[in-house]
Amino acid sequence: MRANYRSLKSLKTYSIPFTGLKLGKHEFDYVVDNEFFKEFDYSLVKKANLQCKVELDKQETMLILNFHIYGTIDLACDRCLSEYPQSVDIHEQQVAKFSEEEVDEDEEIITLTKNDTEISLAGLIYEYVNVAVPFIANCGSEGNTPYCDKDMLDRLDKLSGSDEQEKKC
Repeated sequence: MRANYRSLKSLKTYSIPFTGLKLGKHEFDYVVDNEFFKEFDYSLVKKANLQCKVELDKQETMLILNFHIYGTIDLACDRCLSEYPQSVDIHEQQVAKFSEEEVDEDEEIITLTKNDTEISLAGLIYEYVNVAVPFIANCGSEGNTPYCDKDMLDRLDKLSGSDEQEKKC
């Protein structure tokens, strides 16, 4: 799943120019918020308040990128339709290898040629966050019951015709 960007210029912030970096580990910090996700047409996430820490380990033949993305994303509960903040804590690693010839991009390894001077992280961050979205969003899954829309649940119970007790979101 490769992201489809609308505007590369605004995502330039999420690139690391690696050619001037010495061998070894380097750290980069990014804020990932609503403006970031506006640049992606079909994002599951529209609103977020995330911090992204990237440790880049530059080696002779490759770059090893360790991502730690944490904070909250706003989701709509699949049960009561109310918006709630979902906590995320993502740890991912990406390897980018240097190669003389251009190779079709592998899903697991990014290939960088001698013409490449920077690596864009925007698509990776986008993918990691969207993959972290739960399959079923539930505002009560982490005790966030103040977000649950009780009126909506009551209406749904009436429409379903069930005589069950009110279920907690």
